[in-house]
Amino acid sequence: MKPSEIKEKKSEWAKLEKEWREEIFRLSLKNSTKQLEKTHRIKEVKRDLARLLTLRQQEVRG
Repeated sequence: MKPSEIKEKKSEWAKLEKEWREEIFRLSLKNSTKQLEKTHRIKEVKRDLARLLTLRQQEVRG
């Protein structure tokens, strides 16, 4: 997800953060048991979460 798309969903930030953290957990579990085929998805979700946290921090400071 692009930063501009995340900015548009400002009212849903808490929900998105929770969903992405849960998804990272589930994907990591599947990856550890070798059941995950698209391992790049973990990296994508982590990046999205980092973008969201960065935008939230900018709002607090800015």
